[in-house]
Amino acid sequence: MKKTISLLLLLFAFNQSFALDVFDEIALAIRSGDAKQLSTYFGPTLDLTIVSREDVYSKAQAEQVIKDFFSKNAPKSFTIIHKGSSPEGNQYAIGNLVTNTGKTFRTSFYFKTSGGKNVLMELRFETE
Repeated sequence: MKKTISLLLLLFAFNQSFALDVFDEIALAIRSGDAKQLSTYFGPTLDLTIVSREDVYSKAQAEQVIKDFFSKNAPKSFTIIHKGSSPEGNQYAIGNLVTNTGKTFRTSFYFKTSGGKNVLMELRFETE
């Protein structure tokens, strides 16, 4: 019985070590330029800033705007340089997106957990 419980705990821990956290999942979507995958984290609306263009978009609109951004600025790499959370438990990250054209965008995103799901509330791509 003890061996069975130990084995189950070991398997659970092993499986969890390969699970990506939400920061990694969002970073992977940005790094691969996958607007559709990124949109799976959007709520009904998203506060989106791309350079100096800032607006609140519906989920579908935001996906299209980001898809257009990635088509003009194909990601070469994306690295998170800072992660944090607010006292309320909302989380954020700041990173650098380097594109194939050589441009670097300071990228930040903020999300909250709602109904057991991580919901992206704000996404910013700003020139440095």
